[in-house]
Amino acid sequence: MTAQPLPPPSVSPRTPQRSTGDCVEVAHTADGGRAVRDSKVPARGTQHFSAGAWRTFTAELTWRP
Repeated sequence: MTAQPLPPPSVSPRTPQRSTGDCVEVAHTADGGRAVRDSKVPARGTQHFSAGAWRTFTAELTWRP
């Protein structure tokens, strides 16, 4: 597998203006997945999630019994 260039990451518009800076950046990948990194320390690297893994993750964040 060859590395693909990532599009620019985005920060959520829901981030408060007076944020403590504890944010992550999320970029869409060509295969429908996501690439996530710490916005304060991008040199730590990027976590890659497949489209299915990202859907499962976000569903768990938003699901309410």
